[in-house]
This record gives sequence, structure tokens and C-alpha cells, in this order.
Amino acid sequence: MDSLTQIALGAAVSEVSIGKKIGNRSIFWGGVAGTIPDLDVISNLWMEPLEALSFHRGISHSFLFAVVAPPLLGLLVHSIYKSKYHKQIAFTCWSLLFGAGVVAILLSGALVAIKIVSVLLLGVIITSFYRRYFRKERELPKASVKDWTLMFFFAIVTHPILDTFTTYGTQLFQPFSDYRVSFCNISVADLFYTIPLIVALVLMSKHDKEKAIRRKIVWIGLGISSLYIMFTFWNKSQINTVFEQSLIENKIDYKRYMTSPTILNNVLWFCIAERENDFVYGLYSVFDSKNRVTLETIPKSYDLLNAKKSDEAINRLDWFSDGYYTIIERPNEIMQLNDMRFGVFEDGNGNEDYIFRFDLKKDDSGDYILVGEQAGPPNDKRKDIFKQLWERIKGV
Repeated sequence: MDSLTQIALGAAVSEVSIGKKIGNRSIFWGGVAGTIPDLDVISNLWMEPLEALSFHRGISHSFLFAVVAPPLLGLLVHSIYKSKYHKQIAFTCWSLLFGAGVVAILLSGALVAIKIVSVLLLGVIITSFYRRYFRKERELPKASVKDWTLMFFFAIVTHPILDTFTTYGTQLFQPFSDYRVSFCNISVADLFYTIPLIVALVLMSKHDKEKAIRRKIVWIGLGISSLYIMFTFWNKSQINTVFEQSLIENKIDYKRYMTSPTILNNVLWFCIAERENDFVYGLYSVFDSKNRVTLETIPKSYDLLNAKKSDEAINRLDWFSDGYYTIIERPNEIMQLNDMRFGVFEDGNGNEDYIFRFDLKKDDSGDYILVGEQAGPPNDKRKDIFKQLWERIKGV
């Protein structure tokens, strides 16, 4: 899931596990713990793009990491609060955490207005924290190393579990297996899951740490979000039924199929089935007037690659996409590999119609190398794409 959701989930889990002993610090440390698994993206600084692609949601998202890391982190945080410099360390952590988030937004394709608001918000947060934390004497947390360890465990282990519900895939069993668990029942960003957690955290922060109502509020937030997750599984089963019936009505024999929700919602779903030489796909909204998926066909075109069986780039992308990919030949000997699990924007005929795509080119040895990649629509098409998405969500 997106970073904001993981921070909110980590903070909520932290509050119910240790909030009574550390107060509103649970929001910060829970948010940090919920972010830690995704720090594997730092590997982009030194790893080759394909290696980083495999490393993300790898060992840092495994059950092993969730068991090994918390005792070390628990001991570290406990030691910080035993130090006379704990205020300076905490202030530095806060600044780095929020600063990194703002830098990510500034480097993204977000609107200029959002970037300006983010910078101003960072200033307000840091200033407020400085005034509240440095100018007032605060009671030190009464948590033991065991308490901190349990907090980090619950906040970290819930991160990869939540990620398994999305389409990307999560390597829960690293380093013993690179199998990627993916239930494809919720979008990587879904406000209906995230908002209850954020509202609960805001409301509970207004109460003293000793008040039982704090935990009740957070449990309600977690309960609503969890019920929504359960709904998405049920909703997916309904979509699967509609897609299966559509395949039968069109007399389509297929090897396998998958369905996944489109971004920011659980209403509009992308459905795709694999055949020998092509894929059959379509969109379906729960608001559609007919329980039927209008199907389109797109060839795999694997023959265009002419790749060696040992080609590392092709094998890695085949693993990443779980075999759901097509090939488009482009000028200058570029081969575009499209990850079909994430769907298409238009009719699939254009190079930029695919949400997740990779540009490949052969090197002097005849092996393919990655020369470009794109996730999401081009910046100049985002407004139009989201407008089309909203119209399609409303049904046909």
C-alpha cells in the first residue's frame, strides 16, 4: 500500500500495543515502524533497476525480518530515551522522516500547489514539534525493551501482510523463497481503508494516554478498515463470477485469469484471462447496467523478443509480472514489455496505454538490458486519464 496508509496503520497498531505507556509518541514511532519495510527503495541508489525491482518487497517484507528486526529496534529506541540527548535525537528523527516525505513529493509528478502545501506543512510540523517538545518538560516513556520490541513487531509485520492484498506481490518467505503473495483485492491506494485510521488517530490524540477511550477509538478505526478489507474480498468474488460468466458466454477457453481493482477504488476492476497466444481483458464496474465484461484481445507477441532462455532481464520481468505480459516493438530496436496485471489506459494500441511498462534493448552480447521504465500515466495525460477513470467508474 501507499506510504501514508502504512504510516497510519503502524501508528494505530502502536497505539493499541504500547500507547498507554508512551502516549502520542505511539503515532511517531508506530509511523516509523510502519515505514521501515519500504526503506528497501533506497536500494535504487546503488542497485541496477531490475535488481531493485526484485529487491523491493523482498527481505524487508518477510516474516523473518519481522521477527529479527524488532528486538534490535526495541533496544535502540529504549537506549535513546535513556540518553540525555533523547530530545535532539527525536527532533532529528522527526525532521528526517517528514523531510524525506516532502522530498519524495517534490520529486514526484504532483501538482505545484501540492508541493507548495507540503513544504509549508513541513515547516508547521517541525516548528510545532520544536515548541511542544523542547520548551516543555515531558515525562519519559515508561516502556521496557520488551514493550518496544512488541510494538515494532506488530507495526512491522502488519505492513507486508497489508501489501499482500495488492497486485504488486510481496515476498513473505524470503530468503527461503521468492514466491510473491498477491491477493489482488485492494488498490495500492484506497482512501476507504486509510481514512478511518487517520480519523481515529486524530481523535485519540486529543485524549490523555491513561484514558481507555484512546484505545477504543483506535480499535474502532482498525475495525472499520478491517471490515472494508473483508468487503473487498467479497467484492472480488462477485467480480470473478461476472468475469467467468462473460468468458463462458463468449466461448473463450483460457489457462488462468486474474482480477484486480483500479487505482483509488474498489468499484472498477480490470479483468484479464490468458490463452495460448494472447490475453483477453476488459473493465467492469459494479455500477455497470449489465453483469458482463466487454472483452478485448491483445496478442502476447513473445516471438518478437527472440531472447535466450538464460536472458536474465526477460526471466526477471517474467517473474515480476507473473507471466502476464505482452511485447510491443518500437523504433530503434526497443522492445516494450507491458505488465498486464495493472491494466491499460486506452485500447492498448498505443505505447503509453500501459500502466506498468519496461523498455528493453539488446546489448553487444545479445542479452536484453533495461533502458527505461514507466509506472502510471505520463504527466501530461494524468488529468485526462483520471477523468476517464471516473467516468468509467460510474458505469456503462
